Amino acid sequence: MLKIKYKTTLLIIFCLLVLSLQVISAQSLPLQDTIIMVDPGHGGRDSGTYYGEIYEKDINLEISKTLAQELSKQGAIVYMTRKRDIDLSSIYDSAKKRGDLYRRLLMIKEKKSDLYISIHINWYDDTTLKGAEVLYNEINENNKKLARSIMTQFKNDLKSTRTIKTTDLYMYRNTTTPGVLVECGYLSNPTERKQLQDKKYQQLLSSSITKGIIDYLKRRNKIKYVI
Repeated sequence: MLKIKYKTTLLIIFCLLVLSLQVISAQSLPLQDTIIMVDPGHGGRDSGTYYGEIYEKDINLEISKTLAQELSKQGAIVYMTRKRDIDLSSIYDSAKKRGDLYRRLLMIKEKKSDLYISIHINWYDDTTLKGAEVLYNEINENNKKLARSIMTQFKNDLKSTRTIKTTDLYMYRNTTTPGVLVECGYLSNPTERKQLQDKKYQQLLSSSITKGIIDYLKRRNKIKYVI
């Protein structure tokens, strides 16, 4: 009888130890309970920029899915404005593009997002231009801080020589939720065009953005537990 009680006690202690370790592990995740909206730009009827049959909308979605996974691993609660090739506009919208962007803004607000990240791909006539960059709107002072943190990671991880820039595009000037537009590279540049379609490079981009977000929140003292 004593032996059974002893084994039961050990089992209870073991279970409590495992449970406590799980709680400590959860608390140590740097993005624990941070609500992040990942916004893959374009979709459906709106292809974004393209090269032949290589469409920005498709690359945006693939990078966004990888980014969502990376953020989730760090404890974030992640939502996406789209998970497939669709346009968010309604059949009743007279201006389809505006309707699409408006619904993205609604999702950011409805999910009570702590921040958002819009994923896009650049294009320029000069095919030598390359590099990931970050754009922000000055409607929220934290936008610039977030842009700087992500851009620093791009410089370190991707060797990007680009800089942060301001943008006055409709979506970014119409939400006070902290967030940025990330241009992941240039589809017009032959080297980057190949990289942007590569799963390993998409993973590197996502990891870099995630580290930038963690750095931003750490600087704002929004992270209580850091690995």
